Amino acid sequence: MRLPRPDAVLVQAAIAGALSFAHLHDLAEAAGQHGWKAWAYPVSVDLLLVAAWRRMRTLRTAHRPAASAWTWFGIALTASLGANVATAGLLNLTHVPSWLRILVAGWPALAFFGGTLLAHTTTAHVQDDSPEVDLPLYEPPEALDLVEPAAPEPAPEPPAIAVPAALLDHARKVAADHQTRTGEPIDADTLRARLGVPPHFATAITAQLA
Repeated sequence: MRLPRPDAVLVQAAIAGALSFAHLHDLAEAAGQHGWKAWAYPVSVDLLLVAAWRRMRTLRTAHRPAASAWTWFGIALTASLGANVATAGLLNLTHVPSWLRILVAGWPALAFFGGTLLAHTTTAHVQDDSPEVDLPLYEPPEALDLVEPAAPEPAPEPPAIAVPAALLDHARKVAADHQTRTGEPIDADTLRARLGVPPHFATAITAQLA
């Protein structure tokens, strides 16, 4: 069984996170926060740092400004780096100045405010899904070429239809009977109905009866 190779980047991130976590705990404890409260401070700082980073990536993907997320990321990063520097021997942890006690005591409210803003920042953005339409450019009438419309070509004459003589004689009798009864010459539709022939046949016979 092949064992997975450790990722150097992840190992380095774990070491840096553990050291930063310990420095924040030591600073909070030196500022008067004891017990579980001292351990809650590094968790709060790291969570705000991660939340701001994720919000920045989400806003950048949505092509929206991420100034607010960058602000809270800078605040959390400053708190983390400040704890690392303060516990490096530059600050006497047995006599913490009052301003640092005030900052540590006010951090929970600041972190809560920043986390609330980051959590309720909407990333919805309006997209215009309407298709782009290329409109023709307007040209003044004098710039247009006046082209006279071409005359329509005459429709080709239908080929002559050979009508059998017997059918033509029968059509004459039907037409004469219609003329006698109605006083009007028979039309192609009536002739077609009386003879039972296709429309083109009826038209050809009517033309020959005229």
